Amino acid sequence: MKRVLAIILGGGAGTRLYPLTKRRAKPAVPLAGKYRLIDIPVSNCINSEIHNIYVLTQFNSASLNRHIARTYTFPGLTGGFVEVLAAQQTPENPNWFQGTADAVRQYLWLLADWDVDEYLILSGDHLYRMDYRLFVQRHRDTGADVTLSVLPVEEKAASGFGLLKVDGTGRVTDFREKPTGDALRDMRVDTTRYGLTIEEAHRKPYIASMGIYVFKRQVLIDLLQQMADATDFGKEIIPAAARSHLVQTYLFNGYWEDIGTIGSFYEANLALTQQPQPPFSFYDENAPIYTRPRYLPPSKILSSTITESIISEGCILKECQVHRSVLGVRSRVESGCVIDHSLLMGADYYQDSAQRSQLRLQHKIPIGIGANSVIRRAIVDKNACIGRDVKIINKDNVEESNREDQGFYIRSGVVVIIKNAVIPDGTII
Repeated sequence: MKRVLAIILGGGAGTRLYPLTKRRAKPAVPLAGKYRLIDIPVSNCINSEIHNIYVLTQFNSASLNRHIARTYTFPGLTGGFVEVLAAQQTPENPNWFQGTADAVRQYLWLLADWDVDEYLILSGDHLYRMDYRLFVQRHRDTGADVTLSVLPVEEKAASGFGLLKVDGTGRVTDFREKPTGDALRDMRVDTTRYGLTIEEAHRKPYIASMGIYVFKRQVLIDLLQQMADATDFGKEIIPAAARSHLVQTYLFNGYWEDIGTIGSFYEANLALTQQPQPPFSFYDENAPIYTRPRYLPPSKILSSTITESIISEGCILKECQVHRSVLGVRSRVESGCVIDHSLLMGADYYQDSAQRSQLRLQHKIPIGIGANSVIRRAIVDKNACIGRDVKIINKDNVEESNREDQGFYIRSGVVVIIKNAVIPDGTII
């Protein structure tokens, strides 16, 4: 694995995850109470003994830089690193990244200097656990120029992926990015050949690309240079490579979730609270997910009822009810509150009792969830100040709404309270 260089694509402005990406890059969005999205692919790399990792990003990269610098340091003997490569304007290229392939092309001068055999291209907004050693070994065993990690998908989700057909050897013979209508139906295949039962194959008749690739070093360099106007891997580079190169597939049969939208992000986080076994576990000692060590105190829970929830470090909960929710670090919930099917991202710092009392005397609202408030089916971003007797319940069942001036958005029916927002006492959303 020392002959593999990992490149994690941080994505563009992250508009589908807005307002969570208002002040941070998409890979820096908090996940599961204490992690960030970038921790998933980086941890998979580390667990796969791949220690040379670049992260390509373009927007709001300050918090991402800070998180990576505080989290990922390797002993001097390994020579490993995790480094952010932000978009930059140069005399040769005054443009920002135009897409996934263009992002890699603009840093090709740096990547090409590495004496490696393969480039591993990853996405920064997926939740999964994969041993990339098996992926790379499949690539080497087949002698492929490019290998795609793939999985079977259902009809309702298929149009959101790059779909492919393969021959008897696993070679890709046709690749179409996000087809619809007749073009979608034309991509149906018999997925029993991938080990699915007849019932499973009927439910999942498509093979989708996960947006995870292994390229031979020179093949990637040649494709990006020869297709100088191509900006995206899925739309342009991969379909062209399938026509001119040996493109193979690697079947991934574990849990995988694209969490690039507010709806999928919300559902993926709450799925972690499922009993008896969530679809993805952070408790695998053989393949841990790493993140920044904060050295916070244990959580304090006083006379509260908590069911099917995740409570991170440093929280203070007083005489409240929490059901099917995820509470991030330093979350504070006052007495009489109900937190139901919600994600609280917590806070970046504490306010002590004297500070909180002083704020109240000044008719201001401290960080956390004020007394007797109800939060249901919502995401509360970091450092939000929720007043007393607030109800965040989407009372009118609105699907989409932009109320940034009032401190919140509604996306797919989920209320999203913006980072640092202040919600006055008695507010009903």
